[in-house]
Amino acid sequence: MKSLKYLLLFALALASGAAAQESEDELAKIKERELEEVRERISALKKSMDDSTATRDRLTAELQEAEVAISEKRIRLKELERERDYSARRRAELDAQLSSREAELDEESKELAEQVRAAYMSGDQERIKLLLNQQDPATLGRIMAYYGYLSDFRGENIEKVTAAIRELATLRSEVAAEEARRANLAKRRYAELTELSVAQDRRQGLLSSLQAKISDEGQEVKRLADQEKDLSRLIAELTSILSDYPISSEEPFTDFKGRLTWPIAGRLISDFGQPRASGQLKWNGVVLAAPRGKEVRSVYHGRVVFADWLAGLGLLVIVNHGENYMTLYGYNETILKNTGDWVAPGDVIATVGDSGGQNQSSLYFEIRRGTVPQNPRQWVTRQPGE
Repeated sequence: MKSLKYLLLFALALASGAAAQESEDELAKIKERELEEVRERISALKKSMDDSTATRDRLTAELQEAEVAISEKRIRLKELERERDYSARRRAELDAQLSSREAELDEESKELAEQVRAAYMSGDQERIKLLLNQQDPATLGRIMAYYGYLSDFRGENIEKVTAAIRELATLRSEVAAEEARRANLAKRRYAELTELSVAQDRRQGLLSSLQAKISDEGQEVKRLADQEKDLSRLIAELTSILSDYPISSEEPFTDFKGRLTWPIAGRLISDFGQPRASGQLKWNGVVLAAPRGKEVRSVYHGRVVFADWLAGLGLLVIVNHGENYMTLYGYNETILKNTGDWVAPGDVIATVGDSGGQNQSSLYFEIRRGTVPQNPRQWVTRQPGE
């Protein structure tokens, strides 16, 4: 009776576990559909903004195209460099294996040669001689057994040498294939570098045309004002889109005010609230000078809600931290996260660059609550590594 009771309880537990798993799977599917919907809405928003920019300023639209192309080529070059490094390590491993196997083959071949020479010197009738020269059957049996062992050992040695020769042939084929792969990688890398150089020349030409167009101070102010409107529109639209998908964290973003770490170690060249464009506009964030390619890290937990190019800020990453707070990382050379990705403090999300038409490599960093910029210095106080 008890066993039946336990059996029923076990069956109920299995059914409950299966139902829970099914519920979790369904919840995961719902969240994935929600995320895809968010991505589609953000993509539609970005297209609308691109269309507006192209209508307003053809040169800026062309600059976007050139800088996105440069970013893609730099990412491909990084991938090729990783492949090249792996290929170099693999070639070194193969060379070491080849050298080791060749040494082993030399030893095996020497042993086999000595055995063959000994067998030759003893003549072809060695077993018959043993039979004729031995009178004691027990001694004869032992000698014949030893002879059998020697013969087996010789056969094993021959097999080892044959196997070593086959392995060497395989290794040499792998070395040749790896060398061909390295040559192909070098060829692809050269092609990418050539295309990158062309794209950079095109970007420089576009920047010269833009600077000539906005040389008049009024044009510069209008351009910056338009870019600020674009960013404000983007933040407002993102806030609206994300209101249906709130982000929750065990430790709210506001609890870390004054304790966050800067996304990079860099020299401050523009500070929050400083005037720009003859004092008619102000900086809503900070600009930190840093070497091109330096890793940019997220300052806190959150979800990437924008990872694309925006006029004035170039390749831009926006992370939503919940509580209506977002952090912005602009001027990047490459973006290493996609919309919808979760990030933690210290996660690499981009690399420093000069996109958006900047004259030097740097990072633009901003914190917003809704559409209202916050002073990053009141939130971020620690240097990377502290």
